[in-house]
Amino acid sequence: MDYRKYNTDTFAVTRDLNDFDKDTENIYESIVVLAKRANQIGLDIKEELNRKIEEFATTTDNLEEIFENREQIELARYYEQLPKPTLMAIHEYMHDMIYHRNPSKERESIE
Repeated sequence: MDYRKYNTDTFAVTRDLNDFDKDTENIYESIVVLAKRANQIGLDIKEELNRKIEEFATTTDNLEEIFENREQIELARYYEQLPKPTLMAIHEYMHDMIYHRNPSKERESIE
């Protein structure tokens, strides 16, 4: 997934807590949803980065190649400039891009 397409803040912003509990009616449940989504995004980014790094793996170590590999530098800059996974999760939550459910609430409504 291309996380650069998100037009999200790259720094922390003061937010109104009432915006977070509009869907779940519980701020703590909303924070759990955000934390789980941030973990998913972080793992996706890590797996994508590891796949791209494997392309640069060599069996021999050549000191000149290590210092002069521009592609690796560009790759590192790209991932350094990405917003943090938490900020991406907040962006998704605020724009209703996250599907979440609470199985315990579903069980209570059935009983």
